Amino acid sequence: MNFLSIFDVIGPNMIGPSSSHTAGAVSMALLARKMCPSPISRVTFTLYGSFAKTYRGHGTDRALLGGVLGFATDDARIRDSFSLAREASVEYEYIVDEKTVMDHPNTADMDILCVDGYRLLVRGVSVGGGKVKIVRINEIDVEFTGEYSTLIVRQTDKPGVVAHITQCLSNHNVNIAFMRMFREDKGATAYTVVESDEPIPDSILQEMKENAYVHELMLIQI
Repeated sequence: MNFLSIFDVIGPNMIGPSSSHTAGAVSMALLARKMCPSPISRVTFTLYGSFAKTYRGHGTDRALLGGVLGFATDDARIRDSFSLAREASVEYEYIVDEKTVMDHPNTADMDILCVDGYRLLVRGVSVGGGKVKIVRINEIDVEFTGEYSTLIVRQTDKPGVVAHITQCLSNHNVNIAFMRMFREDKGATAYTVVESDEPIPDSILQEMKENAYVHELMLIQI
């Protein structure tokens, strides 16, 4: 049985009229920002479903940009996201796609370019009550909520890589809440997503990189 708390109904502390269209939009964009290794210089948001229909009226446009700028859901600066992005030299664009049907109506793609040339494509979903999921990274379907400290490992799908990841976690006494591996095909690019209910030490990253098939690490601390 699934229980619904009063906080799921009311939503989080937030700026804006809608926990789904405003707070959720901030949260998914903030997660995407935390996945980037350097400051963001440009972002293109593609909006689907109800996001595409109501993004101006519910402040989804400001909310997404505010998240990319690093604002939390209750940060009053979200109202001034457009001007603050210009001050920070962050270029932005919104594309409305009302034709593509997504699994969830509150969906946005974020095509991010960082100042060092790094590019990241992230798809987020606002599932209600301010809660979100990241469901795609660089064309590979994944799933995590950002409610836990999260380590994302981009790797080649080869025998022994997952064992190496789990051994590193064990060496640093990381308590795993969830761990899942997502891949596009056997032997191709894959992502292992590790969620922990405690901080994941930064020192684990260098140890994980010692495996030749581990190519990139993203660490989101909660």
